[in-house]
Amino acid sequence: MLTLETMTQILFIIGIDIVLGGDNAVVIALACRNLPDSHRNKAIMMGTAIAVGLRIALTIVAVYLLMLPFLLIVGSLFLLYISFKLVIDSESNETVQSTFSFWGAIRTIVIADLIMGLDNVLAIAGASEGKLPLVVFGLFISIPIIVWGSRMIMHALDHFPVLIYIGAGILAFTSARMLTSAAELKTFFYTYPSMEVATEIIFLLIVIVGGWLVKKVKGNILYIY
Repeated sequence: MLTLETMTQILFIIGIDIVLGGDNAVVIALACRNLPDSHRNKAIMMGTAIAVGLRIALTIVAVYLLMLPFLLIVGSLFLLYISFKLVIDSESNETVQSTFSFWGAIRTIVIADLIMGLDNVLAIAGASEGKLPLVVFGLFISIPIIVWGSRMIMHALDHFPVLIYIGAGILAFTSARMLTSAAELKTFFYTYPSMEVATEIIFLLIVIVGGWLVKKVKGNILYIY
């Protein structure tokens, strides 16, 4: 029988999953955007299933993972790289038809979700008070939210390609927040609080401005040849 406390915990977990699912939806939409229509839905479903599976696995081993030194720092920089690559590899007028691109999209989703999950699993674990069945239930409830969200974002990207930069910017911001929350850097950012904002701005500039410049240079080179 469900108690009021259990119901409250479930609602909290679902709420957290909805918020955390936003990042997942952005990654899935950006990674699958250039796939042909016949592969998009399959990639979305597979990517979502993997994302939820990773959340469950990471929640189980969260305490041990977060004890590893410099984990958030390395993960933050790797997520920054993924965000940058999603910008420079985006194509507005061509559709990638290769099977490799399908598995490449799945790989990008898996790696990005693994990294982003590192900074979020404690929130889920805390809300569930260690009750794994509640975590699993809440995560499965979030599946349709992630699927619907990624499809909606992908539809918007098809009509407004400039949104690619906004999506990549969200991932860059997430990367910056991971870096500033790393235990090894807490003293530095506590001493220099203005550097938190500076870090976020620098990461956004690297991904949005830097990605746009590299993409433009790549386009010019391809045009010449």
